[in-house]
Amino acid sequence: MKEKQMYPLYFIVPAFALYLIFFVIPGAIGIGYSFTDWNAYSYTMNFVWLENYAEIFSADKNYMRYIGNTFRFTVISNIVKIIPAFFLAVMLQKKLRGRGFFRSVLYFPSVLPYIVIGIMFRSVLHPSNGILNQFLNTAGLGAFTQQWLTDPEWVWTSVIGVDAWRGIGYVMTIFLAGLQSIPETYYESADIDGAGFWAKLRHITLPLLTPAITINLVFGIAHGIRVFDVIYVLTNGGPGRETEVAATVIYKEFADGRYGMSSALSSLMFIFMAVVGLFIVLRMAKRRVVT
Repeated sequence: MKEKQMYPLYFIVPAFALYLIFFVIPGAIGIGYSFTDWNAYSYTMNFVWLENYAEIFSADKNYMRYIGNTFRFTVISNIVKIIPAFFLAVMLQKKLRGRGFFRSVLYFPSVLPYIVIGIMFRSVLHPSNGILNQFLNTAGLGAFTQQWLTDPEWVWTSVIGVDAWRGIGYVMTIFLAGLQSIPETYYESADIDGAGFWAKLRHITLPLLTPAITINLVFGIAHGIRVFDVIYVLTNGGPGRETEVAATVIYKEFADGRYGMSSALSSLMFIFMAVVGLFIVLRMAKRRVVT
């Protein structure tokens, strides 16, 4: 009995030690640097305590605007991915001809790196030579052509649309895994009782799909709060600084040699992500229905 209890420790202790060395300790060091004036232009590093954080929340700076852009992207991108992905998963769960093909096609964009997607969509959305505007002109819909990546009124729509194009298939796959774990007998009983599609969706599918919904929400929020690549590749924070988000500001602050401020922004976004993620997990755990 003692050997059975000790056996898992052979795996847990090394894994915990590696996690501590490569993740916890560097994270703690980064938080420590956020209380300093560490920069590339001085040989000394002094503790300034909360001055970096005070600067972030200062009305004279634009940091809160960029953090607001981050949360804006997080909320909207999750909505435009999770809702369509859910209904796609429900449809493709049914025994349809070619459903394997459609699943593969929808999932394929999620395996492409953002650098490839960025180059592709910068060509597609180019104002004069882009495929989208050329198609609209050819179809007699020239009035709908836009400066997709340079017009402040359309740039967020374009960026979130590209992110959704890449991510919907991944979210759908998680929902499909959740749907396949729901016993078919529940739906058969509901059919006997005369329940319609929406009744089964509300009383069977959604409650039993809580774990998949939780995973997609947590992953989606983590992706939104740390979003960098799609913004950097498509707009680099432009036009002006319209699409600047926390991660691009962190990168630019670090590139400018303001390491202490970059660490403070990183630590703040990490805390936001941890708090929001934990809140969602705890809330959804209360709603979980055990089959």
